[in-house]
Amino acid sequence: MRGRDLLSICDLSGEEVRAVIETALRLKNGQSASVLRGKALALLFEKPSLRTRVSFEVAMRQLGGYCLYLSPPEVGLGEREPAADVARVLSRYVDAIAARTFEHETIEELARYADVPVINALSDGEHPCQALADLLTIREKKGRCQGVSLAFVGDGNNVARSLMLGAAMLGMDFRIASPPGYGVESDVVARASALAAACGASVVSLESPQEAVRGADVVYTDVWASMGHEHEASQRREAFAGYQVDGPLMAQAAPDAIFMHDLPAHRGEEVAEEVIEGPQSVVFDQAENRLHAQKAVLALILAEGLE
Repeated sequence: MRGRDLLSICDLSGEEVRAVIETALRLKNGQSASVLRGKALALLFEKPSLRTRVSFEVAMRQLGGYCLYLSPPEVGLGEREPAADVARVLSRYVDAIAARTFEHETIEELARYADVPVINALSDGEHPCQALADLLTIREKKGRCQGVSLAFVGDGNNVARSLMLGAAMLGMDFRIASPPGYGVESDVVARASALAAACGASVVSLESPQEAVRGADVVYTDVWASMGHEHEASQRREAFAGYQVDGPLMAQAAPDAIFMHDLPAHRGEEVAEEVIEGPQSVVFDQAENRLHAQKAVLALILAEGLE
């Protein structure tokens, strides 16, 4: 992984996803690794963030490096200055760029022109860093990923795409339930299905949340209207009626199922209070694991090796 971009979860092989998870577990369990001393990471953000910004900044500090946060007004990516120019300038100053953008094409343009690794910290296409933290959480809570069944209830958004692809690479059975017109695109499902089949697993797209959740080891949901879709909020609330993860729906899952959400959550919409605050919820462990997964990604991309 050293020196490479991470724009999509599919930029990694299944073995590399496992390497990220195992490296994250070692770092989380106290292995000292000041392997990025003197390294600088630019955080280039078009969207606001809590978990992404803090986890990247703390990750770099704990690995011995440091971060520079560049807000939308400071850079004006694509408006004040073209992404191609920003990428070439930052390449002269920093060792890597983590970008959080509205459009996936912006991430791709940054990577095309940058001479340093570019990490997708969220785009409308994918959220690979979130998926890696999610898979780390499942590995911790279930002891494995291979053979675990995951039900995603809700919008086939960037989080769903990356998680579907990543889960498929690790041999997880992935079922997603979305209203008509809001599912993951057929080409992404086809790619994930091929990855899953190679590992003896499956990917299934459904409309029924009950069918998706029945017997699942993991139940996952996300907001119905992501950033950039706020203008569709009322329309989406109507379309997603019946897709809330509540107590009765969780009861359809395996008795020891865990509940996951990448946060921020809209309690009372995609998830009931009783579920997100209930004993099966691991959402704050999941949020913490953004830090550990990102430490692993940064170390594997930027360091010569772990100490």
